[in-house]
Amino acid sequence: MQRRLLAFALALLPMAAFSQEARPPAAPPALGAPDCKSTDLPAARYQRRLGALSERERGMARTAWKYFENNTQSTGLANAVDNYPSTTMWDTGSYLAAIVAARELGLVTPQQGDERLARAVDALNKLQFFRDELPNKVYNTKTLEKADYANRPGEIGYSALDLGRLLVWLKIVKERYPQHADGIDRFVLRWKWTHVVDNTGMMFGATVGKDRDVQYVQEGRLGYEEYAAKGFQLWGVSTEIASKPEPYATVPIYCVEVPYDARDPRKFYQHNYVVTESYALDGIEFNWDLVSDRDTDDRRHSNAWMADFANRVYQAQENRWKATGILTARSEHQLDAEPYFVYDTVFTDGYAWNTITESGQYTPQFAAVSLKAALGMWVLWQSPYTDRLFEEIARQADPARGFMEGILENGKGPIRAFTANNNGIMLATLLFKQQGKLLKWGPPREGAWERAQAPRGNGPAPCTRAGASGSPC
Repeated sequence: MQRRLLAFALALLPMAAFSQEARPPAAPPALGAPDCKSTDLPAARYQRRLGALSERERGMARTAWKYFENNTQSTGLANAVDNYPSTTMWDTGSYLAAIVAARELGLVTPQQGDERLARAVDALNKLQFFRDELPNKVYNTKTLEKADYANRPGEIGYSALDLGRLLVWLKIVKERYPQHADGIDRFVLRWKWTHVVDNTGMMFGATVGKDRDVQYVQEGRLGYEEYAAKGFQLWGVSTEIASKPEPYATVPIYCVEVPYDARDPRKFYQHNYVVTESYALDGIEFNWDLVSDRDTDDRRHSNAWMADFANRVYQAQENRWKATGILTARSEHQLDAEPYFVYDTVFTDGYAWNTITESGQYTPQFAAVSLKAALGMWVLWQSPYTDRLFEEIARQADPARGFMEGILENGKGPIRAFTANNNGIMLATLLFKQQGKLLKWGPPREGAWERAQAPRGNGPAPCTRAGASGSPC
């Protein structure tokens, strides 16, 4: 606001005070100034890295897959964190992504891939839901029991964002491998959509209060919200409000107007994280396209604002490196000690480069180069900067356990945590390099889900009536 007032005041000065001869030459934007502005966005011109994997990249894929060889339970689900028998629906989506990548990259045979997918889908069909509505936030991977975050038996609600990511990968698997379609349909047909998406297309998660009452709260902020909404759209659910970027604003960070969710965290009790992950996932899985876009040309993006916002989130990070020398690839990530998880952001809650816990505690000591974010940036933006990032992350692995979570910016070394999300996203990213957009449509097929969608008389399709009471879905 002060800068706007200053600009207005300068505009009122007599023009004679600034003769053409006396006007200093225009200076280029000072990249090191945090609030400088520029209309140039080199990221929009960068090519993607597409083509067969090199032997080094194949070696990275084998290392990432090692995590899942170590952490898949006999039930069919994989641990979200190394050697800890618990998972969420987001992490299960990452496990499905890892299986698809391992199968397509030849790390496992098609039969082995199909067996893993069949076991995973079978496990999903055995899950008891939160209040018989939707999958619980957490499950014990050994017993398939509903659990809390400490892996104690019990139910704690559901996450619309997690379910959205799972729906993306259930659809990708169904389209690529129709032999699993019936099992996937049986699982999704059990979902009660009534509370998770309302009639306006807004997404809601469920939480359980201290007195065990259930609260349904709007879920999702710019980037994550629209990405997860695409999962619901793939299954015919209208997400009109959730799919719009509004309300958003921009903030100048290293000469880039970076978009962020304008809803005030103090009023709505949700942090408006700006991170790489949601934009990178949208890039490798959807090519920044609308879900209805079946075009296979990876050079066009029918979800234009998503592509533009992704370019801006990337460019701010490259510019920070140019201005400060700090390698930057920000995303949420696990830690190998308390507080165990942080949101490591480009911007959140009014601050650039803000690293916070879920409760909002400021933890700058855990700022890190996220490996999954760095690899996503490397494949989506071919630049000298991402060449440098790749060299930094490519060796941050334990061949017996997979890739580590990240490298601390303060120089105190790697984060020696191993997770399904990090390794699954890295595998999917390498598959994108080889195949391009990961959502590949198969031939039209009428299965149980499609038959349930068929209009009955003059009424709407029964399983897309989000928000309607008494939905049979």
